[in-house]
Amino acid sequence: MKFNLIVGFVSILTLVSCSNSKMSDTASFAEYGPYKVEVTKAIPVQAMIVDFTAKGNQRTAYTISADIEEVCSKAGCWINIQKSKDETLMVRFKDHFTIPIDTKVGTTAFLHGELYTDTVSVDMLRHFAEDAGKTEDEIMKITSPKITTSFEADGIKFVPAK
Repeated sequence: MKFNLIVGFVSILTLVSCSNSKMSDTASFAEYGPYKVEVTKAIPVQAMIVDFTAKGNQRTAYTISADIEEVCSKAGCWINIQKSKDETLMVRFKDHFTIPIDTKVGTTAFLHGELYTDTVSVDMLRHFAEDAGKTEDEIMKITSPKITTSFEADGIKFVPAK
């Protein structure tokens, strides 16, 4: 009887630890921003875009997963993620929180925030180009504002490079 009880306890413990493996992985995640991102609620960027379009481009909150394509080299105050095969989506951080500037391109991030349509001014586009390390000549070629879809994150979580 004691043997069966011990075997049962060990079996349950094993099942519980295996079923929560994602949760134990999250302990090694770096988190930034005021919102605590729930990894299990993340959807792919493309699913977010489809939903956003179906809602008439109305400002909407999402939790997404995406690979980081570019990080602000000056302060870690924005990132670009893959929106489609040929297009990136800029993610700005609400209330100006930052991530480490040495965050590696290709890192999978989990983000929570809002997707919206925005008009980005020439000054802001030039600022972003400067942050990205563009040359003065490239920066001065920016002469008109851009209507774009943007994501404002209030939380980000990812596994930092070792």
